[in-house]
Amino acid sequence: MDKTPLVSVVVPVYNMELFLPETLDSILASDYPNFEVVVVDDGSKDASYRVACEYAAKDARVKAYTQPNGGACAARNHAVRLSHGEFILPVDADNLIEPNLISEAVAAILADSSVKVVAPRADFFGERTGEWKLPCFSLHLLARKNIMDTCALYRRTDWERTGGYCEDIIAREDWEFWIGVLKNGGKVVKLPDIGLHYRIRNVSKRVTDRKLKRHVIATLNRRHPEFFERELGGPLRYYRSWSVLLNRIYRLFHPRKVVVSKEYSGLTDYVKALPVLFRQDKGTVIYKGRNELREMNWDGTSVVIKSFRVPNLINRIAYGLFRSSKAQRSFEYADMLRKEGIGSPAPVAYYTERNGLLFTRSYYVSLKSECPYSYVHLMRGDYPGQEEILRAIARTTAALHERGYLHKDYSRGNILFRKTEKGVEVEIIDLNRIRFREVGMEEGCRNFERLPGTPEMFEILADEYAKARGFDAQECLKLILKYNNAQI
Repeated sequence: MDKTPLVSVVVPVYNMELFLPETLDSILASDYPNFEVVVVDDGSKDASYRVACEYAAKDARVKAYTQPNGGACAARNHAVRLSHGEFILPVDADNLIEPNLISEAVAAILADSSVKVVAPRADFFGERTGEWKLPCFSLHLLARKNIMDTCALYRRTDWERTGGYCEDIIAREDWEFWIGVLKNGGKVVKLPDIGLHYRIRNVSKRVTDRKLKRHVIATLNRRHPEFFERELGGPLRYYRSWSVLLNRIYRLFHPRKVVVSKEYSGLTDYVKALPVLFRQDKGTVIYKGRNELREMNWDGTSVVIKSFRVPNLINRIAYGLFRSSKAQRSFEYADMLRKEGIGSPAPVAYYTERNGLLFTRSYYVSLKSECPYSYVHLMRGDYPGQEEILRAIARTTAALHERGYLHKDYSRGNILFRKTEKGVEVEIIDLNRIRFREVGMEEGCRNFERLPGTPEMFEILADEYAKARGFDAQECLKLILKYNNAQI
């Protein structure tokens, strides 16, 4: 039984009846012993599908399918989904490959698990001849130009991980795909011998795609902002080779401050791209009002980002020159609380930006809390374990006050909790309005004033809070009820 891994050669076809036979013949002449050819006709108006079916009837390695016209990416994705190979090799329907290309590419990718892509050397034929001299691979260069053809061997798992070929882009789709596959690392091997023959025609995509430059650049920036931040210091510009310089000039007039916790330094590029991510409505909106909260997944890490509203003119000057921003305070205060053993989602980063001397925007990033419930849930009179949870909240409040932390926005939505095997875990969020001072009994009890509840709930809170701080429980209850406009 053949133990060599199956390679799926995927061939999207649109109006290629004149060239498809030659392409399929070149693929079927391959010396690799275990491959399949998946041809997907993209709604051709000529006899391309019939040609593919004829080959499928003659050779069991060929499978022919058709679909309504959806573009090269849709056809290529459809072909990959219908394939079964561990490795994928796309071949355009008017190009040719050498018989040894597949076997040499498989040998190269199996030799090193860090290799993600194996590309052949290529030459032109048709209306232009000569070697296609592509530069050596580097991510920095890939950020500025398309330096690889579609025809290169890669793992099926990488196609799955990236979500396949982008069907929104209508030119240079291979460029976008290779960025998705390689932006987080992986080697590219270029084979020493010419293995691909690229046909040049006046109507070939490589020629017509040049007219779609703005569309391509906009799509790349939308899909990979963190990559371009890392490689170019900002977006890919229309004058691509000038991107780094233009982004540096922009930063002179729009300075920013980006601080990322050491534990999450791998997310720095995403943090730098936050303004773009919010403009593009990436992630899931949790709350949108004066400020905005979004949940996003960054390389498997679930984070919550708070985008703070642009302040008034006076505060724009103050935050730009003198005061710490709300985002910075949120980051620093969360770290302080956690070091004191008080629960709060782990701080990841903060981002602030100025336009000249004027403060413009800021973002605070934390891990998504593992506490799925908030104080709001306790307003159900039959909430299971309500007393235990209230007592845990009261102890957390007492711990804040004992350490001199007064949360000035201590409201129902900013107290999170969950039940664990060790008891009730409480986390406090929205920390930018914490004040630091000695908190006595009256001010401490007044801090409960924005928490709704019944007299019975307040009695539990008062009792546990008083125990934790050494106060009189009845006096605490009177103060809590007083500031909640309730009566005993």
